[in-house]
Amino acid sequence: MQGDIDRRTHLLDTALAVAIGAAVLAAAYAASGPGTLDLLLVAVGSLALAGHRQAPRAVLAVTTVSMLGYVVHAHPGTWAAFPVLAAVHAAARSGHRVWGIVAGALFLAGYFMVLIVAAPSAQDTVERTVLLLGWFLCAGVTGLIDKNWQAYLRQTEQRALDAERSRDETALRRAGEERLRIARELHDSLTHSISIVKLQAGVAVHLARKRGSEVEPALLAIQEASGEAMRELRATLEVLRTDVVEPGTGLDRIDELAERARTAGIALSVTVTGVERTLPSDVDRAAYRIVQEALTNVARHADRARTTVEIVYGKHALTVSVDDQGPCAPGDAVTAGTGLTGMGERVRALGGTLAAAPRPGGGFSVRAELPLRTMGTAV
Repeated sequence: MQGDIDRRTHLLDTALAVAIGAAVLAAAYAASGPGTLDLLLVAVGSLALAGHRQAPRAVLAVTTVSMLGYVVHAHPGTWAAFPVLAAVHAAARSGHRVWGIVAGALFLAGYFMVLIVAAPSAQDTVERTVLLLGWFLCAGVTGLIDKNWQAYLRQTEQRALDAERSRDETALRRAGEERLRIARELHDSLTHSISIVKLQAGVAVHLARKRGSEVEPALLAIQEASGEAMRELRATLEVLRTDVVEPGTGLDRIDELAERARTAGIALSVTVTGVERTLPSDVDRAAYRIVQEALTNVARHADRARTTVEIVYGKHALTVSVDDQGPCAPGDAVTAGTGLTGMGERVRALGGTLAAAPRPGGGFSVRAELPLRTMGTAV
């Protein structure tokens, strides 16, 4: 983008230099036929203007010397000053005001001496010199105005960038404050309840073992699930407070999740295919939560039916499939609850796709495809 702008600017400067040179030559031919040396001096003095942005002082020197040589050799009219006027304007705009004054004074002095040698009337000499003086003053003033205008635009742009940066910082601060508020709410509302469940389940297991009775698998599952819920809640609260992802919150815990599901009575098989590798943290967590939520739905809505979990590591995407053999029949209407809704939000946030629907042969299927290149992260 910047390269295209620079090329267009250079082409515009070159076109302007050619136009100035053409105007001077046209005036020279209208006055008298210029010689070869005159053509060369006008061409050099005019075409040098194309580089006024890159080297304003060098351009000013070349243009002034060339056009002054043309004036001394050909005794042209005041129009011969046009290239020098453009160079003085460019020098003043670039901050080289003194250089512009020196060049303008040198050209005026040379032109004045040529007029004296040519011996026109005194009035004509004064009029031409004053006219050129006014043109040079105008060129210098407009150059300074242009310089100040460009500085004003840069300052305005910088203020806009600073204001945007302040808004971003304010938004980040407010987001951090909101995370802390959510962490406090979760801690106050959930930690106590889950702790009570875990405590009561532990007491029940202890009493059963003390009496020599067989501990119900469901009771053990409650005890294990409540303990795991506490660990996950603490990890979630830590993320909300520090915005740092804790390790071990993804597919590295899939075996642990599967074991808990089997303890809860789900006949579960897990298959992992493809080349296992480190995943982006957001993809890793999303895949784990999708499997977790799908197995929770199997326990709640599919009567702990036989279930298969398949995780496929592809080249560009991770595919997670959870299929159960529950009572859901093909064509049954499915109302998306909080679990499926949250699952879809996770997948869409990563730019992936989610399909959750009854299977053609009965049961329910959840299939998520998560791209492995998310938010500029490549795997």
